[in-house]
Amino acid sequence: MESLKKQFLELLEKDLEFRYTVAGYLGLSEILRRLDKIAEEQTRLREEQARLMEEQTRLTGEQIELRKEQTRLREDFNKILLRIEKMEERMERIEDRMEGMEGRMERMEGRLGRVERTLEKLTIDVEDEAKSILKVKLRELGITLELTSLILPGLEINIYGASDDTCVIGEATVRAGPKLVDELLGKIEKLKTNYPNLLRKKVILVIYASLPMIELIEKSKEKGIWLLKATEEFFKPDKIFHEV
Repeated sequence: MESLKKQFLELLEKDLEFRYTVAGYLGLSEILRRLDKIAEEQTRLREEQARLMEEQTRLTGEQIELRKEQTRLREDFNKILLRIEKMEERMERIEDRMEGMEGRMERMEGRLGRVERTLEKLTIDVEDEAKSILKVKLRELGITLELTSLILPGLEINIYGASDDTCVIGEATVRAGPKLVDELLGKIEKLKTNYPNLLRKKVILVIYASLPMIELIEKSKEKGIWLLKATEEFFKPDKIFHEV
């Protein structure tokens, strides 16, 4: 009897058709089918729930990473704002310095303007003085002519005068170095090329300088240029005339 019961139970457990047959006899076949469907549905629901939990876990991880990224971006943005604030502070300091520099520049421009006006006045005074002194010196040499300035396109000469076959060409300045000799000779060449009618057969080259440098005196001697001021002749060539 026990063996038969055991076989019967094994068939109920392992043989679905046998189980339905027995259940049918017992009036339970429909109940068993429904229970099996319920079991299958529960299995499906458990699988779906597991899938949803996995999805939720993944979404939670992404949200965490997203929050981390938002935090990092916020920190970077705050750093940028801080840098901008520092730059604005620097710009304000620079603007303050620029305003101070503009004030100093205005004062310097005012001083330079006064210096330029003073230099201009000195230059005019020296030129007038040079023409007056030279007229006397030339008269002592038996040469009488009026001295003026010569202003031409691309050319300006401080001292110029012409009469018959003689002309005087020179420069007048307060202080000068040897370059003034080269400038004077360069102006003579320009006159030869562009205004030969202003030259004469005999030319007196002269530099009037209140404070000539030693190098200017040496170069004037080398080129045979008359170098003087009101109270002193630094160099007067034996041959006063230059032929051009």
